[in-house]
Amino acid sequence: MDKLSVAGLLLGLAGIVGGQLLEGGSVSILFQGAAFLIVFGGTLGAVMLQNPLKIFLTGIQMGRWAFVTPQLAAQKLVYQITGWGSLARKDGLLALEPQISLSRDPFVKKGLQLLVDGNSAEKIREVLEVEIRSYEQLRWQSARVWESAAGYSPTIGIIGAVLGLVHVMQSLGEPSKLGEGIAVAFISTIYGVGLANLVFLPIAGKLKVLIARQVMVREMLVDGLTAIASGENPRFIENKLQGYLPNLS
Repeated sequence: MDKLSVAGLLLGLAGIVGGQLLEGGSVSILFQGAAFLIVFGGTLGAVMLQNPLKIFLTGIQMGRWAFVTPQLAAQKLVYQITGWGSLARKDGLLALEPQISLSRDPFVKKGLQLLVDGNSAEKIREVLEVEIRSYEQLRWQSARVWESAAGYSPTIGIIGAVLGLVHVMQSLGEPSKLGEGIAVAFISTIYGVGLANLVFLPIAGKLKVLIARQVMVREMLVDGLTAIASGENPRFIENKLQGYLPNLS
């Protein structure tokens, strides 16, 4: 669990609710089911219309990364690659073949298989960089699902406010209800702007950071495998890969 993300969300909500109380307002007026349905449903529908199914579903699944961050285990991977280099230097590249079945990551499996098959460093890099670009493109497009939601929700909030005002105009014969009705109408705007700036945009921003780190781990693996294919000293490989770690901690 990413404690900073949870704390940030709670702090933002507390600031809004606390400000409402300090202004002498009621907290209960902030909870309007109809307004939430308009904003959330309208935003969800617009995002679904904009994105292909695979990108939409991937983006929704990635949303949990903002609160449950995937573990990169970069230091462990450096030790693994260094170990592979020592084994290959001692017993040859074919000695790495049992390592393929031990890995759960398809990207690692593919890289090791290319290495064991005797491909040159240039060929290994060429193949794996295509994989990296494909991986990165899908996840960047999926992260933009949250950005697009942030763009739509304020506008949908305004639509909800206008619908609320239309309802108020129908009640002009009861002046005592006009003030409360107008206040409720503008709750849709609060929901739209609040969701965009407290939820959707922050999640999109954090996903971009996490995607960049995941891509860097894959680039580190490519550098390690190509160094092994080139017959580099394992100690040199370890020192080279350690340079990635400050950006992955």
